[in-house]
Amino acid sequence: MTVAAMLRARAGDDRPGLRGADDGRTWTWREVVRECAVRAAWMDARRTEDRPVHVGVLLDNVPEMVFLLGGAALSGSVLVALNHSRSAAELAGDARRADCDLIVTQPRHAELAAAIGAPVLGIESEEYAASLLPYEGARIPADDGITGQTLLMLIFTSGTSGQPRAVRVTHRKVVVPGENLAGRMLDAESVVYCPMPLFHSGAIMAAYAPALAAGAELVLRGRFSASGMLPDVRRYGCTYLHYVGKALSYVLATPAKDDDNDNPLKFAFGNEAAPLEQKAFGERFGCFVIDGYGSTETAISLSPDPFGPPGALGKLTEGIKVLDPETGRECPPGRFDEAGRLVNGDEAIGELVNTAGLGLFDGYYNEEAPDRLREGMFWSGDHAYADENGYVFFAGRTADRLRVDGENFGAAQVERALAELPGVRQLAVYGVPDAAAGDQVMLALATDDFDPEAFAAYLRGRADLSPKWPPRYVRVTRDLPATASNKILKRRLVQEGWRTDDPVWWRPGRDLAYRRMTPEDVAVLRTEFERRGRLHLLERGK
Repeated sequence: MTVAAMLRARAGDDRPGLRGADDGRTWTWREVVRECAVRAAWMDARRTEDRPVHVGVLLDNVPEMVFLLGGAALSGSVLVALNHSRSAAELAGDARRADCDLIVTQPRHAELAAAIGAPVLGIESEEYAASLLPYEGARIPADDGITGQTLLMLIFTSGTSGQPRAVRVTHRKVVVPGENLAGRMLDAESVVYCPMPLFHSGAIMAAYAPALAAGAELVLRGRFSASGMLPDVRRYGCTYLHYVGKALSYVLATPAKDDDNDNPLKFAFGNEAAPLEQKAFGERFGCFVIDGYGSTETAISLSPDPFGPPGALGKLTEGIKVLDPETGRECPPGRFDEAGRLVNGDEAIGELVNTAGLGLFDGYYNEEAPDRLREGMFWSGDHAYADENGYVFFAGRTADRLRVDGENFGAAQVERALAELPGVRQLAVYGVPDAAAGDQVMLALATDDFDPEAFAAYLRGRADLSPKWPPRYVRVTRDLPATASNKILKRRLVQEGWRTDDPVWWRPGRDLAYRRMTPEDVAVLRTEFERRGRLHLLERGK
């Protein structure tokens, strides 16, 4: 099965297929496929002798994104998903490495797109409309050599080197999770709510794909809104919600009302929500919350077990193991005290590895990845531990790979932006756990004088500092821990986090305003982790 075949199966379907939540405009599946056929012909006309066209998209969740994705599927072309939270210089590098032939964007991102350096078309421009006009009424292409291994998209992720990699998203990589999720949670009468960005693999594989597979209506929200979630769900009759990371936290932070569970929502599916927030969301809104594990590579996938221990990602499946990244040996099971805390973290915590192959991972585009692919195995870069029954628990990411508010990036990227800090002998950037989901950025500085106001001013003046990179915590010390070869021991920094005898400055809110962390702050944070069921992440280094 291919995405092209799934679209052709919807060509005569007059049930609702797509809705834009921002303006309420709707299309039947028949109309969606018709629009996709137009884009397919438009893309096919741009094919060269040596390869199909690579269309970069710098778009919010707008219907045109779905039409272009379908056009790529039907024509064998490639859609390059560009992340508009990155800087123009970074996007230019992404577009170049992904061989983008042109960029399709919208007014909101027009200035950013113009700085990338490739030809740009705006979806609301007369030029774009005129370029599509010759292909109006185009026939749906026949299956012309497109297989499950045909490249459909390039979606960027971050590696430990700090440079994002373009993951090859083939047709099978979209079809398999789509059919799996549709079979478990959807039917043709379902309505899928998609507020997460379609430039991420999660929304493609856990919202678009299952909606297409089931023939369910797909409702797109241009950008996620915590306060708008429940009104959208009610207004459009949404039965299935896809989320990532802190999305559930943000919704739960909105004022609760007695009738919150009076809504059509049946399932919320995603990843990285804290266990207690999964429970709180399900109880408040009257739905099942299913939190799985996966990555853009999809070399490793774990399904939660409703009968398993709280907080477990699921049970280790055949070939998926927790290995010591230094020795390659399998880690022993975790042992726990009376309070359920892990007591042998040093030996039980290792890296999640697919020892049997690469799963649905079809490689990176034009790039080798020895840190991920070694001896036919996929090393995820994610730390975990398993109990004696094989239930696996997420323990964080490697020091050089962070995920903040659903965005992956490398510590080296942030370190480069901070490299010119005056008066600093050494610095290190690493991830520490966030109380709700994912990580927060922490910075350790070897300096004799730290001025929090000057530091904040420096951050404001760095055009190459992406919005999610400013450190939440700043540790100030005379010397950073190092090996005999003068390599900074980030593992020790990660283990200690902000629970250190060194002075730590932090910014509790969104503003770039730092103040000294107090013992009372530490106690409040610890209580917050405990309330959200993530206290084990603080205990892992002890």
